[in-house]
Amino acid sequence: MIRNVLGSVLALAGAAAAVLSPFRDWYDGRLGRHYRVDELFTGITDSRPGPLGSILVAFLFAAVLTVVGVVLRSRLLVAAAGVVVLGFTVLWMVRQGQWEGSLTVAGDGSGLGWGVAGAAAGGVLLLLGAVVMSGRHGAGRRLARGARNQPYAAPGSENPDTWPPTQEPGPSVQTSTLPEPEPELYTGPDPADRRSAPAPAPAPEDRDTAPYPVVPDEGPGQDGRPRR
Repeated sequence: MIRNVLGSVLALAGAAAAVLSPFRDWYDGRLGRHYRVDELFTGITDSRPGPLGSILVAFLFAAVLTVVGVVLRSRLLVAAAGVVVLGFTVLWMVRQGQWEGSLTVAGDGSGLGWGVAGAAAGGVLLLLGAVVMSGRHGAGRRLARGARNQPYAAPGSENPDTWPPTQEPGPSVQTSTLPEPEPELYTGPDPADRRSAPAPAPAPEDRDTAPYPVVPDEGPGQDGRPRR
């Protein structure tokens, strides 16, 4: 936020300096608005155009770009305005040097005037403002970082909680560090031997002691053989 404000102030100051520069002396007492804008591409002449046909139009266009860039917080538009101002200023110096044969700086106003210095300073301030501004992407990144740092509130709860949620303090569960007891060994008979061993004989009290019926011997038959 502070960077955007500071960059906007620098950019607007640069645009104002660029717009006011054509109303001051540029060279040998001649105002900047007395140079036609098309003369920067074809060559300097002695003709004096109206305000809408002079170099002032290029600087007004740069000022409009600056205002739109400040409103939209666009560093690209502000930088483009600075390039336009510096570009037309340097182009004028090239054409004026061709027209005069050389450029001079004199204290009596016969050389370069304060109008050229104001235009150059305005272009530099515009570029500096574009560098200082953070732009819309910088503000979006700050908002994203702020959203990540904000506490997370679960739906339907009044007390916000941090995300990821942390475990609430409670009774701590202490784990024992003692070694686990070893299982006792089985010392009884092997189950496999139990399956293969014969069944034990029944005890005397479990035996059937009832007497079996005895068939009486009826003696030999007629042929002298014993009867069955």
